[in-house]
Amino acid sequence: MKPRHHLYLDEALTAQLERLGSKPGTSKSAIISDALRDYLNRRATREVDDLLKMRLDRISTQLGRIERNGHVLLETLSLFVRYQLTVTAPLPDAEKAAQAVGRERFRRFVDEVGRQLAGGRSIGAGLADDEAPR
Repeated sequence: MKPRHHLYLDEALTAQLERLGSKPGTSKSAIISDALRDYLNRRATREVDDLLKMRLDRISTQLGRIERNGHVLLETLSLFVRYQLTVTAPLPDAEKAAQAVGRERFRRFVDEVGRQLAGGRSIGAGLADDEAPR
């Protein structure tokens, strides 16, 4: 047996319920049960949506910071490279030994960047004076 509930409705709602309940194949109890079920389901959905919205807003803020930091890094590197290429004179062809040292330093630099990234470590963190590139 289903539990019985006593509800008090205003006259306008009572009139609407009477009209809907008087149609064949419907009952006032079924109408009220369906309406209450829909209301409760929507309310729970809204709470989940509100929680997800807060989480998505937080993720969006974090992604915005990451994007901004990426732009700062890119601009910093680009400015450094432009400055270095502008200020540093190219080595003459006669300086083969100096060019070889430069190529070797660049190869070690690329290798170190690869090791740092593969190890999941920050490239600039913890670089001591004795570990500085030569």
